[in-house]
Amino acid sequence: MDKNIWAIGDLQGCCSALDALLEHPDIKEDPNCELWFAGDLTNRGPESLRTLRRLIELGDRAVCILGNHDLHLLAVYAGIRRQNKSDTINDILNANDARDLINWLRHRPLAHYDHEHLMVHAGVMAKWDLATTLRLANEAAESLRSRDWKKNLQFMYGNEPSQWKESLEGSKRLRVIINALTRIRLCTTKGHMDFASKEAPGSDKGLIPWFEVPGRKTVEDNIIFGHWSTLGLLLREHLIALDTGYVWGGKLSAIRLSDRKLIQIAAKN
Repeated sequence: MDKNIWAIGDLQGCCSALDALLEHPDIKEDPNCELWFAGDLTNRGPESLRTLRRLIELGDRAVCILGNHDLHLLAVYAGIRRQNKSDTINDILNANDARDLINWLRHRPLAHYDHEHLMVHAGVMAKWDLATTLRLANEAAESLRSRDWKKNLQFMYGNEPSQWKESLEGSKRLRVIINALTRIRLCTTKGHMDFASKEAPGSDKGLIPWFEVPGRKTVEDNIIFGHWSTLGLLLREHLIALDTGYVWGGKLSAIRLSDRKLIQIAAKN
């Protein structure tokens, strides 16, 4: 690895945590290091606009992928979804340059692969190998970058189909891809996605984490993900889970890929 890469968990509009991380000596004194953000850049925290601006300022140094909260922001902007009571995205929606910010956001990828590490926000379906994951992530990303992006977003919501088939077309195909990459946590043993629970593994009988589905084709690939704060920090040979719930009073976690050195910024209570 010719440069240091830090993978970072869900920011969720908590710019103070991002600022503190950027001031950490290992990052501040290494201006060539790359920062990979695992989605959910915005929403729930108090500084969604400032967080977005800070990420844009980082330029090519930052790799940002989309999470479900970021897609929700796009959908609210497009008039497809209503805001939830817990949303904190008004500062973005009301910004003078809201259109530019939204355009920047919808051009972010849904997966990133480099230096033998795949980063997604939530997870990967057991039937997908690495090449398939990247192909489908790009397919969904292109739908968000197109002129018809608002129309495409309209069909994104729903929990069915819960299983992948290459023969899927149109809205059903897009929905499965986006649900897997940005929402998946628990599955049946046959790999069907279940969205009823957000709890840690073991809370729901008959359901297992997506990464423990038998026969998963990416089992030998290094995968970084966030999204699952009740799972917390998980470091296995080929898995790095980084959502440690800063927005809920936990920590913001960053890990250096070359040696797995961990930096954590604790929330101020």
